[in-house]
Amino acid sequence: MPEAAFDETIHAPVRLRICGLLRPVDHLDFAVLRDTLEVSDATLSKHLKTLAGAGYVSSSKAASAGRGDARQITWLSLTRAGRSAFSAHLQALREIAGSSAGLSTFDQ
Repeated sequence: MPEAAFDETIHAPVRLRICGLLRPVDHLDFAVLRDTLEVSDATLSKHLKTLAGAGYVSSSKAASAGRGDARQITWLSLTRAGRSAFSAHLQALREIAGSSAGLSTFDQ
C-alpha cells in the first residue's frame, strides 16, 4: 500500500477524474477523455497542462489510420510519477475518510 500523500494538484475534481480514467489504461485519446468528462477542449487542455507540469501526465501525437486528413490523435498517459502520486492521494483520502477496508480495488 502506498504511503498517503494528499496532492492538491490531483485533488481538483476534473484532474482527479482524469487520473482515475487514465490509471487503468496505457493511454487514452484526448477526444475520448474530453467526451467522457463532458468538458470543453479548453477545459481539458488546461487541466492536462497542470498535470503535465507536475510530471503526472504525458502526451504524444500519432497519425490515425482511420482518418483521411493529416490531423493527428493526441494520446494521453499517466506517467510513473503520476500513477504513484494518484495512489498516494487515494490512500490519503482513505485515511481522511477513516477507513482503508473495502477500497482495495483502487490499489489495482
